[in-house]
Amino acid sequence: MGERHILDVCGEVCPIPVVKTKAMLDKMKKGDILEVIVDYPPSKENVKRLAEHEGCKVEIEEGEKIKLIIQKC
Repeated sequence: MGERHILDVCGEVCPIPVVKTKAMLDKMKKGDILEVIVDYPPSKENVKRLAEHEGCKVEIEEGEKIKLIIQKC
């Protein structure tokens, strides 16, 4: 397993979470994990769509805040 990165974009609305997620994914290596934390529900769907489009695996944990666990493939 690769490195783990955390990106907290709470308080941000689209397109900022997507832009920041894309920038992080571009820097990451295959096998790295990116945990994106959002609090704006449309960001969850937009970040998930981006990650899947990039060929990544995505898991979502919902609670007080939403965590998208993205593994770069």
